[in-house]
Amino acid sequence: MIQHHSWAAVSIGVVILVVMAIPVFSLRLGFSDEGNFSEESSTRKAYDLLAEGFGPGFNGPFLAVTKLPNGAAPEQLAEIGAALSKAPGVAFVSPGVPNSPTDPTAALWQIIPKTAPQDEATTELVGRLRDVVLPPVEATTGLDVFIAGAVPVGVDFSSYLGSRLPWFFTAVLALSFLLLMAVFRSLLVPLKAVVMNLLSIGAAYGLVVALFQWGWLGDLTGIEPAPIEPFVPMMLFAIVFGLSMDYEVFLLSRVREEWVRTGDSRESVADGLAATAKVITAAAAIMVFVFGSFLLENDRIPKLMGLGLASAVLLDASIVRMLLVPATMELLGDRNWWLPRWIDRLLPTINVEGDAEEVNEELELELLGEDPDLVH
Repeated sequence: MIQHHSWAAVSIGVVILVVMAIPVFSLRLGFSDEGNFSEESSTRKAYDLLAEGFGPGFNGPFLAVTKLPNGAAPEQLAEIGAALSKAPGVAFVSPGVPNSPTDPTAALWQIIPKTAPQDEATTELVGRLRDVVLPPVEATTGLDVFIAGAVPVGVDFSSYLGSRLPWFFTAVLALSFLLLMAVFRSLLVPLKAVVMNLLSIGAAYGLVVALFQWGWLGDLTGIEPAPIEPFVPMMLFAIVFGLSMDYEVFLLSRVREEWVRTGDSRESVADGLAATAKVITAAAAIMVFVFGSFLLENDRIPKLMGLGLASAVLLDASIVRMLLVPATMELLGDRNWWLPRWIDRLLPTINVEGDAEEVNEELELELLGEDPDLVH
């Protein structure tokens, strides 16, 4: 049915994955906090009481620190404190506290923002203090002031990992493309594999953003919205890409084996899929149930990882392997296995299942009682 309706299968599969991946464009990296604990836990009750009594920003104070190379000048500390207190989004700034009353070498201010630690406005406040508020006062006082604390550290960590995600993705995809090209002696097969894996992982990311960042279905799942932990996208990509490549190699090895034997691209796709579909489905079902069981945990991060992994494996094993791969291979026909000769000469020969002659000889020895003379 898929081979007879290839264009429809490709269109349906791509539309489903692209629509599911749309929320990725709203991805915001950051850390959740005690405000995402269960409402019955003592941690959450204490968090809510502090927010109610002292303001939401009390649960995530900033620290402003500076060196005092020539001792503390009260007017300098007062000027810095005044500039911090006038910044939009700041609820309270403590007086500058020197580290020593007689010979100070550093000073410290505590800053309470008006918004909760995981709010986007709090992240923007960190950048505004560093880039807009402090540079002018640093120029007049001659002191370098630094913003620290749990929330600013989380902002820095998220920014650091987020800036390196494209490099990580590019390296993994490029190496996978080269390896698959060497294994299957094709340009289009590894290119399709890379694109389809990105679609399935993007759809899983989109589902994670919708449920854990936007808070969709929160009444049913018990998940409150918060930023996505910055290490989660990298870990999800690494794990899911490894699993999906395993399915890809398993399926396409069988397809290529049939194509080399018969030269019929249409039949090789059908036979290869028929021979591997049950194994792929069974393996994927096991992983979906295992990863899905993480949703029974109370902690947010195991739930997030479990949903991301389970949905990515489910989408990859169903829509990608069972729908998009056979449909696109049917449309491309023999062009699936096209590879320029000059590239073929440069690539090493990699036999995933061993050398064919050695495999055949071992099989003959086993069938004929391991008698070499009889085999010859």
